[in-house]
Amino acid sequence: MKILVAVKRVIDYNVQIRVKEDGTGVHTDNVKMSTNPPDDNAIEEAVKLKESGKVKEIVAVTVGEEKAQETVRKALAVGADRGIHVKADSYIEPLGIAKILKKVVEKEKPDMVFLGKQAIDDDCNQTGQMLAAILNWPQGTFTSKINLKEKTVEIVREIDEGLETLEINLPAVITCDLRLNEPRFASLPNIMKAKKKPIDQMIAKDLGIDIKNRIQQLKVEEPPKRKSGIKVSSVAELVSKLKNEAKVI
Repeated sequence: MKILVAVKRVIDYNVQIRVKEDGTGVHTDNVKMSTNPPDDNAIEEAVKLKESGKVKEIVAVTVGEEKAQETVRKALAVGADRGIHVKADSYIEPLGIAKILKKVVEKEKPDMVFLGKQAIDDDCNQTGQMLAAILNWPQGTFTSKINLKEKTVEIVREIDEGLETLEINLPAVITCDLRLNEPRFASLPNIMKAKKKPIDQMIAKDLGIDIKNRIQQLKVEEPPKRKSGIKVSSVAELVSKLKNEAKVI
């Protein structure tokens, strides 16, 4: 059984985001980048399945500029067997990414595709669902538990009402939640070994698909600064301010 894991290079979640002065986006020059956190969960789960003997091969794939290859190298250091880097010089919307991944799926023929539930930069939460739709595969989203069987996979997913258990046929697309597992750190020996693992390269514009962006970003702004709070001396004063000033009661 083979698993294809899609990973994305994003601004590290510990970095304080700074908006460009002209409002065209955020600063990324000399900013620490890392793997999208839910994608780390996807990699970890694939490696755990391989360690259990249920999976034979893990292929990590990313779409992006030359430096995005670092994200694939990290996946290889954690336990992926091969990597694929689809080079793209500019931002591609989730639909375009889904179309690119479809081409990779047709080439690799995996039994499952793992993705993070959403990316922390654009926060779209769309790529996995779109990929499943254009592949016409079953999908399991927001997955917090996976039980792989012979021809099906049982998943537990988080919904508004609690937890939902589904059993879906393979091949399938699964998006992974942060509560699925605890991603491991890559050891130094494995990081060195990852440098020798193969990474195939593809060019996004040469795949013969329409990846033109449909959404135009007009402006990026910082959220308004919050006003400082005040202390009240009694419950009565608190209730009075909530009623007469904030008008929330």
